[in-house]
Amino acid sequence: MSREPNAQLAAVMHEAQVSNKGLARRMKDAAAQRGITLGTTHVSVQRWRDGAGIQPQTATIMADVLSDKLGRRVSPGELGFFDHTQPAAPQPIGYPRDVPDVLSLLDDLAQERADAPGPADLVVSDTDLSSAVLTWMIARPDGIQADRPAHQRVGMRDVRAIRDAAATFMQLDFKYGGGHGHKALRHYFRHEVLPLLDASYSQKVGSALYGAAAEVSQLLAWTAYDAGNHRLAHRYLTSTLRLSQVIDDRMFGARILGNLSHQANYLGNHAQAIQLARAAVEGAKGRATPRAMANYSAMEARALSNAGDRIAAGRAMNEAERHFERADTAEDPAWLSYFDSAELMGELCHCYRDLKMRRQAVEQAQRAVNSTDPKYARTLGFCRMVLAQSQLLNGELEAAVTTASLAVDGGESLQSSRFQRYVTDFQREAGTHATSLAVAAFNEKVRDAFARLDEDE
Repeated sequence: MSREPNAQLAAVMHEAQVSNKGLARRMKDAAAQRGITLGTTHVSVQRWRDGAGIQPQTATIMADVLSDKLGRRVSPGELGFFDHTQPAAPQPIGYPRDVPDVLSLLDDLAQERADAPGPADLVVSDTDLSSAVLTWMIARPDGIQADRPAHQRVGMRDVRAIRDAAATFMQLDFKYGGGHGHKALRHYFRHEVLPLLDASYSQKVGSALYGAAAEVSQLLAWTAYDAGNHRLAHRYLTSTLRLSQVIDDRMFGARILGNLSHQANYLGNHAQAIQLARAAVEGAKGRATPRAMANYSAMEARALSNAGDRIAAGRAMNEAERHFERADTAEDPAWLSYFDSAELMGELCHCYRDLKMRRQAVEQAQRAVNSTDPKYARTLGFCRMVLAQSQLLNGELEAAVTTASLAVDGGESLQSSRFQRYVTDFQREAGTHATSLAVAAFNEKVRDAFARLDEDE
């Protein structure tokens, strides 16, 4: 009996730029990580593409693998199979109650791999989120237990070493993407940083130590986010928010709320993104430098822009620019040094693109590209892709494809699921020009670049 080819599976595989052999390998690896032996080969994948049936468990593993590759949730139903999965249940935040709880949770998280298979989306209940934010806003700091008996004494030299390590890993993250250094960073955090928090130290050193630990924890969150593991990233972020509460570091805690807003916005949870960004702005007033306030306002602007609220987004963009005009009037912590004028322009060009303000989007994105230091390879790649999308929005097809090609040429080594999503989003938007030779050549370039990424894994 003849079967109908599974066009849905073929289409998603094409979008993910994955071959039969590549998909089979990823599925076997994902199954092995779950303790399941899967006999999938490239021949099996071809049979499914030809219309053969599939076991529910295998279909779920395939959907999870393709979700991870695309940076968005794919269900078995979208692949042309019967969808046995249930709607995603809300992820409990589990905001740690006290210091031992947060340190225990961070130790558990540091044992999890960012590349472990899992859903590409994240559902957090509004009630749970509001409870965590309110707790952070009104809670009193735990304080440091200084000079307690311990086998080890920590000094500022140890704190400087942690901050130097964090700066090194941050540069790797900017250059190669979050997937590159996450494994080494979590090993360092678990074995070199967390044990120091149980050592003996002065009040001054203890406060600095908790601040440095929060910086590493935040970077672990960011690298997990960039690698596409949103559940792990979210748990790191909420735990880091709790860590900032220990020493009453409102400016860093607000930064974490801004990161949570960034993630919610990326996942399309615009109402939560707006709430989180506004909590950052309000929670840091009077406690943060102008540069930091510019960052928080930019996050609010991005969330409002993605929600399509042009008036409120314009107000938040103006606030970000006004704060940034005073950026040099205060001394900023080292972790904020990356947020320069180019970074602000990069945030705002996303806003203009999302608001469909075509001329402003092109102008702002071009300025962001011109101003971004090439050492921030991922940021430059993002800005180029936003410029390409803005040029496409403005009817400049040839320029858009040229810009996107530059981004792929400069970013093909990035182990960043976010960067890959920017590229596939552009491909989808340019799909209305399927007869264009330039678009066809670009799609071929992307296939080659993604194939090389697969070979490097």
